[in-house]
Amino acid sequence: MLSYRHSFHAGNHADVLKHTVQSLIITALKEKEKPFLYLDTHSGAGRYQLHGEHAERTGEYREGIGRIWQRDDIPAEMEAYLQVVRSYNSGGQLRYYPGSPLIARQLLREQDTLNLTELHPTDFSLLRQEFARDDRARVVREDGYLQLKSRLPPAARRGVILIDPPYELKTDYQAVVDGIQEGYRRFATGVYALWYPVVLRQQIKRLLKALEETGIRRILQIELAVLPDSDRHGMTASGMIVINPPWKLEAQMKSLLPWLHQVLVPEGTGHTRVEWVVPE
Repeated sequence: MLSYRHSFHAGNHADVLKHTVQSLIITALKEKEKPFLYLDTHSGAGRYQLHGEHAERTGEYREGIGRIWQRDDIPAEMEAYLQVVRSYNSGGQLRYYPGSPLIARQLLREQDTLNLTELHPTDFSLLRQEFARDDRARVVREDGYLQLKSRLPPAARRGVILIDPPYELKTDYQAVVDGIQEGYRRFATGVYALWYPVVLRQQIKRLLKALEETGIRRILQIELAVLPDSDRHGMTASGMIVINPPWKLEAQMKSLLPWLHQVLVPEGTGHTRVEWVVPE
């Protein structure tokens, strides 16, 4: 299925969490001079117009990045991410939201490389245009999970793999587990960052159990909920599952999430979570 367009949801609370974690991982990898690979299995269009038809139809960005980007009390953990957002929005107006490929592009160094994959024909065309002049980037229209076979391990034996599917199908939940197993067999020292939505809590419980059963160690769960769990239709929370997280990430997110929850959910509903699914 190719109906999902992230342009309807760009900049929402889930993006804020996902891209903050992404930025912290990239920043940690840059502490060593050796180059690394950024691999994005579901890249999207790259850049999103927040005053376009799609984003305005849902208005989700107003309760996400719209509540944060101009505050003067930003925690240090969010600075790298927000600097990228601000670089695309001058004059005090929030017009564009940079997706994960653009965040990676701005944070990576000359010696690092990007491997970006998108299947949707319109989004792929937009993504390819964004990176037409970036020699560090390889942009392909292909099933992102196949990249976990063909592009791993990277030559430098360092990298972060962002897996961010639309979860249009129930089979997507098993597909991410299979994809991680495939990548991990080839590149066990890589950092794997998996985004997930909480629509039905039982789906997430099954996902976590399936990841436990892979035998992979060092699996950290980071979650931000804006509403209590519900059996009604709609996303109440989202999270990141990080395999081989940088050593500071757990403490960074434990410090940041209370502030982020307070700003994004002033009414106080929902919860935050940072805990090990499988420890060392």
